[in-house]
Amino acid sequence: MMGKLLAEAIGTFWLVLGGCGSAVLAAAFPDLGIGFVGVSLAFGLTVLTMAAAVGHISGGHFNPAVTAGLAASGRFPMQDVLGYVVAQCLGGIAGAGVLYLVARGLPTFDIGAGFASNGYGTHSPGGYALASCFIIEVVLTAMFLFVIHGATDARASAIIAPIAIGLCLTLIHLISIPVTNTSVNPARSTATAFFTGGWAVEQLWLFWVAPIIGGILGGLLYKSVDECED
Repeated sequence: MMGKLLAEAIGTFWLVLGGCGSAVLAAAFPDLGIGFVGVSLAFGLTVLTMAAAVGHISGGHFNPAVTAGLAASGRFPMQDVLGYVVAQCLGGIAGAGVLYLVARGLPTFDIGAGFASNGYGTHSPGGYALASCFIIEVVLTAMFLFVIHGATDARASAIIAPIAIGLCLTLIHLISIPVTNTSVNPARSTATAFFTGGWAVEQLWLFWVAPIIGGILGGLLYKSVDECED
């Protein structure tokens, strides 16, 4: 189990450092900013690479909503959920910590600007209301879990799974960065809120509740479809 927990922590560390790092350091870099498309691709690549690297060890969750969804569908032992979630959160905070140490080396760095934190209302990149943010996080997390279940099904090709999952997360970010800055992952949201503080911590509840609900719904939806097919 220790190896699995370390794999989850390292994978989530990479997701936060790579994904949020692209948003903080490179998204609006003068003249060469990678923008929404680049950030979306960065998040997808972090999951793709780590799923290939340690997926065979821990399953490659890197996300409490994924762990919850897999547990709800019977694909993951319920007694191991807490350990995975703790490992993911600690790994994410470590990733955000490295990012913070790098970002603060720029004299103009302002942690109050958000540090890639997730938010709703006035803290939504596009100013979207709470209800809109809740809906998008639930639905996109549910679809993420549906894809994960299908891509990792014993009848599917093991080779394609990391690619499908990584591209799904890329698509999710392309849709929802303007709405919530895209969470679909409570550990990712917790990691950046830990350093931003203030409003990011106050709004963090949404980015636990909505993704967990969505993850469970996605897992149960795939289980229902699979049972109908059988």
